[in-house]
Amino acid sequence: MSRVSHWSPMHATVHQALRSRQLLHRGQAVLIAVSGGQDSLCLLKIMQDLQPRWGWHLGVVHCDHQWRSDSGANAQFVRDWVVQGSRREDAGTQDSEPLTMHLCQAESAPGSEAAARAWRYDCFGQLAMEYGYGAVVTGHTASDRAETLLYNLMRGCGGDGLGALQWSRPLGDLPVAIVRPLLALERQDTANFCQDFRLPVWEDSTNSDRRYQRNRIRLELLPYLKAQFNPQVIRHLAQTAELWQGDVAYLEEQARQSRLSLQQQNGLHRQGLNQLPLALQRRVIRQFLQEHLPQAPSFDQVEKVLGLLKAGQGSQTDPFPGGTIALVQGDWIRLQQPDALSDAPSDALPDAP
Repeated sequence: MSRVSHWSPMHATVHQALRSRQLLHRGQAVLIAVSGGQDSLCLLKIMQDLQPRWGWHLGVVHCDHQWRSDSGANAQFVRDWVVQGSRREDAGTQDSEPLTMHLCQAESAPGSEAAARAWRYDCFGQLAMEYGYGAVVTGHTASDRAETLLYNLMRGCGGDGLGALQWSRPLGDLPVAIVRPLLALERQDTANFCQDFRLPVWEDSTNSDRRYQRNRIRLELLPYLKAQFNPQVIRHLAQTAELWQGDVAYLEEQARQSRLSLQQQNGLHRQGLNQLPLALQRRVIRQFLQEHLPQAPSFDQVEKVLGLLKAGQGSQTDPFPGGTIALVQGDWIRLQQPDALSDAPSDALPDAP
């Protein structure tokens, strides 16, 4: 079999996305998350091949969740592939730097996918701060974006969930970016790439376990939608997520500015809030509740506060987590602990913002 050129159409696609979207900087220290699956091996190969053009200082991290009996072998597979990479003929150009390998191993298996994700991103943050990585790149594709949109839609996550999996976002409060350079590619593209470049893929048995909803979306729902409705459904769903992401960012900023003008202490000015469009009213209330409550508010909780805009004096909601309630007091919707109501004067807040 003849050796494939190091500059393929997928190299060009990723290179162009990095440039046009300004996802990474020249000379930046970049940490690549590699599971051993086809998407992450494709990402690793492309990043290593592009390294001489960008002057990156590359590191690799593999996270062993200890979910499977073969997780140790999986980790060793990734380690061997990375360590031996600089000696392989197909590892890139002679100007490529050796890769730094990091392995994170969980003390015990996380109890859920959400817990695993939180642990994994905590590992990314610790490594980034310790070794000076300015960005962590992951192998998420347009297929992941489509699956996430459907998953969030069926969970009732609202518009913000439909725009999930951004090209780049901050890693918590750290000066580190999570970057997803493969979002223009589908999973079939990365499979073809691995085959063309003869990359050995570690088959994760959990990816075929239909007990997980995300797997059923990938293995059952999306193939059905492609066969029965639209062969381009993945690309169109990913485009929808891209469009909605921009809308969400705009609406969130508009809501933030409105909230700052309407909020004083633990209250929102009712008349000013009433003058906003409904979409901004909901976002202002959600941002306000997020600032004061121990956990993110649900749709129903936001709607209960929204109902106070036209309610009579003294109207209040059911208790939120932690016991806090929202109530109408003068021109304000205030958050208050029930046992403090009898002590709160009616003019505790001014009449106008």
